[in-house]
Amino acid sequence: MSLIVFPAIDLKGGQVVRLAEGDMDRATVYGDDPTHQAMLFAEAGAQHLHVVDLDGAFAGESVNGEAVQAIVKAFPGHVQLGGGIRKPENVERWFDLGVSRVVIGTAALENPDFVRDMAKAYPGGIVVAVDAKDGMVATRGWADVSDVSVEDLARRFEDAGVASLLFTDVGRDGMLKGCNVPATVDLARAVRIPVIASGGVAGIGDIHMLALHHQDGVEGVITGRALYDGRLDLAAALSVAAAA
Repeated sequence: MSLIVFPAIDLKGGQVVRLAEGDMDRATVYGDDPTHQAMLFAEAGAQHLHVVDLDGAFAGESVNGEAVQAIVKAFPGHVQLGGGIRKPENVERWFDLGVSRVVIGTAALENPDFVRDMAKAYPGGIVVAVDAKDGMVATRGWADVSDVSVEDLARRFEDAGVASLLFTDVGRDGMLKGCNVPATVDLARAVRIPVIASGGVAGIGDIHMLALHHQDGVEGVITGRALYDGRLDLAAALSVAAAA
């Protein structure tokens, strides 16, 4: 397997947006047709897509469900979905509708048994979001910061059967500062679960750097603003990742 590149579609009020440092008040709108955006990514060669219901992350339940369903129906590859998924019936619904993997964040900290149960029920389908502010886990749409370190939370699920860890440096997300490669690699080396990098990807150099650490356990990378702003060519990123 090569490094997976996940183009990101973040949904707020049915629109495609990107936030700065997870702040809902600092959203840039990139389009009002999420399905069209998903198909553009597919045409560029993407086989995986990362979708986030931002409103859902704050509400604790699906808010942009219709948009997500349309994306899943149209996109020919694998859709990974996060945002407000905190109950078994939420997880079951999305898998029934064709989502390939479900990302659980807030509930991973507040209800770890829920994650374990879902990982057992859906082998290879559960991703745990480990979102960091200064090394500590942030939850509820990154609005709250806990006293639990990223590594400590990750280790709680080493024997749970989760597919991957999604590590985001919140302070870099949407800021084009460059991905926090050292922290991502440190986490990948510290646990036996593959890690997906997220937050701050600025260009092809980030893809090159992460690809060098594929053997260390870095499974993939999520990129959003760099694609939308034209700083990163998706086809080029996929080519670099395939060579990992």
